[in-house]
Amino acid sequence: MTGQHTDAEISRRVRRLETLLEDRGLIADTALDEALDAFLSGASPVNGAKIVARAWTDPDFRARLLADGTSAVAELGYSAGGVQPQRLRVVENTPDTHNVVVCTLCSCYPVRLLGPSPGWYKSEAYRSRVVREPRAVLEEFGVRLPDATRITVWDSTSETRYLVLPMRPAGTEHLDEAALAGLVRRDALIGTAVL
Repeated sequence: MTGQHTDAEISRRVRRLETLLEDRGLIADTALDEALDAFLSGASPVNGAKIVARAWTDPDFRARLLADGTSAVAELGYSAGGVQPQRLRVVENTPDTHNVVVCTLCSCYPVRLLGPSPGWYKSEAYRSRVVREPRAVLEEFGVRLPDATRITVWDSTSETRYLVLPMRPAGTEHLDEAALAGLVRRDALIGTAVL
């Protein structure tokens, strides 16, 4: 089957599959809920915020994070999450470059580091438009970048997840790691916000 499917269509298909598995006795009726609860139990944007704060305060960690995000976040006890292992690639915003993340095929996303994905991230409108007209989409999120700023769009896959390392806000030199983490919002880790 080709073409795009709406969230409602996908939800109906998932529910039908769950019902078939339950009816055939392949899973207990609560097993899927328990598995999802366990999977999401440690998933939070606080995790991503802690990673960013460490990168802002520890130049060696920052270098490792940008070189191999998977290994660097593992140092702090995190992973990109998912049923199968995924590679985490961290991309850094600079005064000249702004990064934004999308999954054009579905909604691949580092759940363990950012918590459940927002509805707009999964929407067909975001997934298709941010690739074609990233500056316009970012402006709809309130992100107005200078014309000279290059915007790079990163397309997540089932194997590779992306995390944006936002620029550290000016005037935060006196803040410790915990206070810095408190400044980081999930949308900045996707690239649809600046701090």
